[in-house]
Amino acid sequence: MNTTETIAAGTGTVVDVRSPEEFSTGHVPGSVNVPLHELSWRINDLRKMKSPLVLCCASGNRSGMAAMALQTEGIDCVNGGGWRDVENARTTVKIS
Repeated sequence: MNTTETIAAGTGTVVDVRSPEEFSTGHVPGSVNVPLHELSWRINDLRKMKSPLVLCCASGNRSGMAAMALQTEGIDCVNGGGWRDVENARTTVKIS
């Protein structure tokens, strides 16, 4: 399954790696906020989340870094890009 199909399926957990302040200004409904700088010490929490993890941020840069780090740890995840892109992908599928 590619990234778009994974996002559209909505079967995993959306993890927003932005700061709590950014997250509070808007996020994908039901997403979990785990800031990028907290990933290393929250690995066990992330392993317990329903996979695949769909990582997002503002533009896709931080979520890309997070995806590389988590994949190295053996965690099933994809870089969803910007949080609005993830939200739009899920909304589009629900309407179709």
